[in-house]
Amino acid sequence: MRILVLNPNTSQGITDRLMGAALPAAAAGTELVALTAPRGFPYIATRAEAQIGGAVALEMLAEHHAGFDAAIIAAFGDPGLFGARELFDIPVVGMAEAAMLTACMLGRRFAIVTFAQALGPWYQECVESHGLAGRLAGIRMLEGRFASVADVQDEKEELLVDLANKAVQEDEADVVILAGAPLAGLADKVKARIPVPVVDQMAAAVKQAEALASLRVRKATAGTFRRPAAKPVIGLPEALARRFNP
Repeated sequence: MRILVLNPNTSQGITDRLMGAALPAAAAGTELVALTAPRGFPYIATRAEAQIGGAVALEMLAEHHAGFDAAIIAAFGDPGLFGARELFDIPVVGMAEAAMLTACMLGRRFAIVTFAQALGPWYQECVESHGLAGRLAGIRMLEGRFASVADVQDEKEELLVDLANKAVQEDEADVVILAGAPLAGLADKVKARIPVPVVDQMAAAVKQAEALASLRVRKATAGTFRRPAAKPVIGLPEALARRFNP
């Protein structure tokens, strides 16, 4: 099985964090191939940045999806996910959706804990877009600056654990998700210090991608995720243009 891991952020350090969490989760025989966005933002934190990151993710998928059994959009807000499911025949997993659905199988309500205030509105809308607002206990965000986005989990580990424990105690969360690509792998380090299950977003995405690929379900030809009707395009990269006008 081959799974394509797309980081819509431009930070190679974040890609390294993602793969550090992904590789131990992968089953024997699963090959993971990572790509970092060639343009955009070091990390996506707002709606506008997510729109741009989603477009870049679609371009990356169009160029590189051949020969893969599934793909993962490895940014917590799932930029470009729904469009990717329209355009491509392989299963495409969003890291946020995978983490939230996994959390729903471990408890009644989950909390999202993340490293920046700016992420809150986007993450809230991501939860709502996946129809999971009723399962959300709350979103907890750190305040203040950090030295390096790729190393924010090391710099802010204690504060993130404190936030997770407040989510359990005050928000009555049954499960905690440490959210945002720069926090990939942190769950395994701190899970013993949080009294409920802690979901690693990237590990969840890998296992969901493996499961969907192994099911070998067909691409929809009806419903809202069927392939769009052919339409002329102007100025799009060639590989992406072919997805709209084969």
